[in-house]
Amino acid sequence: MSYEHIRFSVADRIATLELNRPESRNGFTVTMADELADALSVADADEAVRVVILTGAGKDFCVGADLSGLSFEVANSAPPEHGWVEPATRVTRKLFALRKPVIAAVRGAAVGVGSTMLLPADFRLASKDSRFGFVFSRRGIYPEAGSSWFLPRLVGMGRALDWMVSGRLIPAEEALSAGLVRSLHEPDAVLDAAYALARELVETTAPVSVAVIRQSLYRMSALPSPEQAFALDSQLIATLGQSPDAVEGVMAFLQKRPPSFARTVEQDLPAFLPWRERES
Repeated sequence: MSYEHIRFSVADRIATLELNRPESRNGFTVTMADELADALSVADADEAVRVVILTGAGKDFCVGADLSGLSFEVANSAPPEHGWVEPATRVTRKLFALRKPVIAAVRGAAVGVGSTMLLPADFRLASKDSRFGFVFSRRGIYPEAGSSWFLPRLVGMGRALDWMVSGRLIPAEEALSAGLVRSLHEPDAVLDAAYALARELVETTAPVSVAVIRQSLYRMSALPSPEQAFALDSQLIATLGQSPDAVEGVMAFLQKRPPSFARTVEQDLPAFLPWRERES
């Protein structure tokens, strides 16, 4: 597909979304936001796609919003009651709802929206020279993209307060120790590591299981009690006797061979998932 500010491709069941404004260090624009949201919808609906990789062209992932040339629409946006959605949320809302795992491959600067758009990813791999920053307090603005919900769940409230209130830059080693990123790599090796992880997920995991697990973790963990999770787990486990994927997974394990899962996200997600009922 053809986009202006991103590149989108699919190969070997992996969709790659690349921020593609290296001349501006992948400064984030409204066009980029809308193109990312569209590409994520395309990837989510395509059964040939099992994993999504999010990365950036050049030496930086994203240095934040590009305000040059009045390219951002915030100053002229309609009030929230008119249905306007700020650009970063257009991306992270799609990432949150995605039924495929997301791997972010980050090098260089990931600042402002360059950090907040990464938070709904399932895996964040970073270069040793990467740095992150929730710099809103230092610009007199506010966090976006639902980051006040995502960040404490990833790194804890104390660390989230430190990073967001101070607005300081966070070096790669600190991001690793806090759990914001999964692993650190040499800059030229980050994307290769992301593809290696993506291939492992494609070859070893069941798409329907991944879709249910991903959403269950987000939606059940935010509840004040585990009772709804107990009830959902019981419903899910009760269906395993009719699941070809469950049979295949056990047989592949016993026979010491790679699994071949047949069920698809589009056709075989359980109808009783509570978030599906709310969204229908």
